[in-house]
Amino acid sequence: HVQLVESGGGSVQAGGSLRLSCAVSGISYSNYCMGWFRQAPGREREGVASVDSGGRTTYVDSVKGRFTISKDKDKNTLTLQMTSLKPEDTAMYYCAAADRIWCSDMWYLRRTYNVWGQGTQVTVS
Repeated sequence: HVQLVESGGGSVQAGGSLRLSCAVSGISYSNYCMGWFRQAPGREREGVASVDSGGRTTYVDSVKGRFTISKDKDKNTLTLQMTSLKPEDTAMYYCAAADRIWCSDMWYLRRTYNVWGQGTQVTVS
């Protein structure tokens, strides 16, 4: 049974930092493309970052230089370190897994991923 469980969300002031975690179970996630998405009220779910089995990372332009996606293979955890947070980063953040080794140029599309977590809320004021 594949399960992704996010944690680490919360409320923070602009300029602050948060670290999101995604506990992965039921898959050998080192062989998966893993991603973080976010969805603000009234908006489409947006790809934020991805990391493939080789550790190659990709980011949406709006978070480059501020967010870092990483895998902790010992803990089977995917993380998203977020710094210099802005009010426009406010959203529900989701962890996702794609049953493929490489994320490809479609890393930012929802349909690339077949497993999703329930989300964790991030609010920046």
